[in-house]
Amino acid sequence: MEMIDELDIRNDFPGSTAINSIHINVDQAVGNENEPRERIRNLDEDAINRSRAAAASGPPSPSLDLQTARPGGLSTISGVFAPVALSMFSILLFMRMGFVVGQLGFLMTVMQLLMAYCIVLLTVLSLCAISSNGAIEGGGVYYMISRSLGPEFGGAIGVLFFVANVFSCALYISGFTEALLNNIGNGQFPDSPGWRFVYCVLVSVFLLIISLLGAGLFAKTALITFIVISFCYSTYIFTVITTGAKNVTIPKTNTNAYMVLNNISDPSAGSHIDYNQTLTAEYTGFSFHSLSDNMLTNYTHDYTTDKPVDFALMFAIIFSGVTGLMAGANMSGELARPNVSIPRGTVQAVFTTFFVYIFTALMMAATCSRDLLQNNYTVMLDVNVSRWFILVGIFSTTVFSSLSNLIGSSRVLNRLSQDKLFGILLRPASIEIGDKNPVVSVFISWIFVVLVLSIGAMNKIAKLTSIFFLLSYMGVNIATLALELTSAPNFRPTFKYFSWQTCTGGVIATATMMLVVDSAMSALAIVVLLVLIMILHYQAPVGSWGSISQALIYHQVRKYLLLLDVRKEHVKYWRPQILLCVSRPASAFQLMDFVNDLKKSGLYVIGHVRKGAMDAQEPIDPLQQVFPYWLSLIDYLKLKAFVELTISNNIRIGLQQLMRLSGLGAMKPNTVVLGFHEENPREATLQEQQLLKDLRYSKIDRSAVVEYFTAGDYMPTELNGNMERIGSVDYVNALKDVLHMTKNLCVARHFYKLDKEALARGWNGQKRFIDVWPVDLQKPGETGLGWDNSSLFLLQLACILSMSSRWRNIARLRVFICVNSLQDMHRREKQLKMMLDALRIKAESIVVPWDHVVCHFGQQTENMPLKPTTELPQPYVTAFNDMIRRYSAEAALCFLNLPLPPDSAEMDSEKYLRLLRILTDTLPPTMMVHGLSSVISTAL
Repeated sequence: MEMIDELDIRNDFPGSTAINSIHINVDQAVGNENEPRERIRNLDEDAINRSRAAAASGPPSPSLDLQTARPGGLSTISGVFAPVALSMFSILLFMRMGFVVGQLGFLMTVMQLLMAYCIVLLTVLSLCAISSNGAIEGGGVYYMISRSLGPEFGGAIGVLFFVANVFSCALYISGFTEALLNNIGNGQFPDSPGWRFVYCVLVSVFLLIISLLGAGLFAKTALITFIVISFCYSTYIFTVITTGAKNVTIPKTNTNAYMVLNNISDPSAGSHIDYNQTLTAEYTGFSFHSLSDNMLTNYTHDYTTDKPVDFALMFAIIFSGVTGLMAGANMSGELARPNVSIPRGTVQAVFTTFFVYIFTALMMAATCSRDLLQNNYTVMLDVNVSRWFILVGIFSTTVFSSLSNLIGSSRVLNRLSQDKLFGILLRPASIEIGDKNPVVSVFISWIFVVLVLSIGAMNKIAKLTSIFFLLSYMGVNIATLALELTSAPNFRPTFKYFSWQTCTGGVIATATMMLVVDSAMSALAIVVLLVLIMILHYQAPVGSWGSISQALIYHQVRKYLLLLDVRKEHVKYWRPQILLCVSRPASAFQLMDFVNDLKKSGLYVIGHVRKGAMDAQEPIDPLQQVFPYWLSLIDYLKLKAFVELTISNNIRIGLQQLMRLSGLGAMKPNTVVLGFHEENPREATLQEQQLLKDLRYSKIDRSAVVEYFTAGDYMPTELNGNMERIGSVDYVNALKDVLHMTKNLCVARHFYKLDKEALARGWNGQKRFIDVWPVDLQKPGETGLGWDNSSLFLLQLACILSMSSRWRNIARLRVFICVNSLQDMHRREKQLKMMLDALRIKAESIVVPWDHVVCHFGQQTENMPLKPTTELPQPYVTAFNDMIRRYSAEAALCFLNLPLPPDSAEMDSEKYLRLLRILTDTLPPTMMVHGLSSVISTAL
């Protein structure tokens, strides 16, 4: 049998960091039956000695991933500021600012820039907070989000960043191709949507080759490119200052402007394009009259798509041009100090580009006529002292931005594949060559870029790009908001200029503008994001990153536990909160599974007492060694339960500890379930094929769990050799302890017979039965329907079980009452049906005579006093057992009233246990119940 490969032993008490991880390596069994016990139970003594020596010398410093400057890494200016500024200038600065001002007017342009930059700035604050909270590796924003929020949120947002970067790359390639065709070649190249797609693909191939050569050289040229673009832009400022009024030719690409009627006197005769005419619009130079004319909006149409423009489209164009704020974060793997450079360089670039855009919009509005701005998108190119300076600026920004997005998307894809969030689907993307260059990721990203290019014109792609980036930015803001609201102690970013208010503002702003740009597409994108989160939540492998979902759950659970007040409990909302005390899981896993069905969405705690004592000389708590195995067993059996382990020299005392301390606040067990004390312990029946699924949260495999709980000497001796099996006297006293603590008591027997798979198959499709026998053997004279709390509790448990989704279709509920007189049968049956109706319990009512049973009890009266349980006549109990076997032969399960334990367990424990054995011998799985609390209400 395969043995345990590795056992992680962790402890959290002070001064124990020296032994945070002890690895136990074991070999395969080679025939010695004592070997499994030695492998499982003996720690590596060398490891323990090293741990003790380390503990004696004082607790060492925690193992922290302290990030230092990477030698040869990029600085803030060259690695963050320049890439972000270049990406945010992009095509908007040189190719679309005139179009924006011509449609929106100066005031609305400033307004939309403020809106876009508010979203950008709020997102930048969140990004800076995350990036300054710990060590950063390659993978950019995806790495930060995934390590901050966990695999499900990080993976979903990572996919969004990948898609957004792909769309942005296609947008810049489209802009580059448009500028190339409009300004180079003088119309010698064929120009149609199909040919433009071919040109875009050729440009993308050029970018692909550069990306395959590696990102290092590209990243180091960012500063040089920024200087070149700054010089090109300065020539435009020089032009505004020095150039006077002139007429500027309207480009031939504006086909609408060159359209003329076939017959001037008959507009219905159609029109054609006439390029023989020369059309111009006025460049006025700096003029207050031009500024006044260009102040307000004047929507016309977009001549590249021949569609009317509106507020939403213009915002999409503006926002798609300022989405480069992640360019620096995407280069996190090449930065010298990413946690310092990313916040500082990004904020500097955001403010710089904002003021440049405002200044450019002002210059456009003050120097160009409205007609020129609306009919010539490359007005900056046509009015400049030299077209080539602006062309160099356009080509530099578009090539750099597209390369930045192509490399950024490939790095995100590569990191997703390395994290194995999508299994084998992305496995090829993890292939790297040379200096960790993810060539396969680059190639896959390029393929997606080509697919996006098939959409068409640049302004079409801009709308989709804006939506994906808005959704991505919303994800960043949600990430920081979640970290802030959960008050995680380790969320201590050095960047302080953010708060939950800024994060909330970012979420609201991005969500609002998504709906403004395109509500239908935005809703679809959000649905896809939620689907990705759900898929990754259930399918993604577990990483040691931490998960924000756990932090959020903790935050909310703590808050609501404080609100859950035990003083406000009401019987209408009573539910079983069960503590199942287990000694041998290998022989009780059917009972563990059964109680999972019985809890009715209530608290379920599985408790175990380890016999022994805490030894101050031991390096770690012995329970920490076995706790992972119990958690693994819970996961394997699909139980929605908590595990509580305790250690005590006396099993009874340990059970008292469990009953007193299990649970928290108002969520504490009100019902205790114990297995029956058999004369001889049953054999272990747990097998690997009976386990239901593999673990996600443990390194322990299936065979190791089975071997641990089924080791031949796991019972009756514990690891230290002490007898763990509880004696009969302590067992009966433990039953009395449960009642003394005012908790409901259940004793389970024969649950090894329970086979729910066989029950589900049924006998020829017929359902089995859940039989309830609410007879109090100690008071045979009280056979009426004035049931006490114990009988009602018995009925309530059976009703809860019959309502369970796993039992509803395989069993029916039957309630038996016993009568002494045949004349009373009809009346009692009618009364029983009325009571079940009043309690809204769907069950079959059965009345049986039991005079042949009660005659063995002796003389009885209506108010017969309670007799000691050990004095119940054996023939009386045997006859009752025979009657149950006769009526409940087809039952899947029986519920009986539990006779009260004797006053003196020391004297009568064996008699009492023998009585219970006679009562339940040869019966189906049986639950003997004694309830104390009121659990049923007929009130609305």
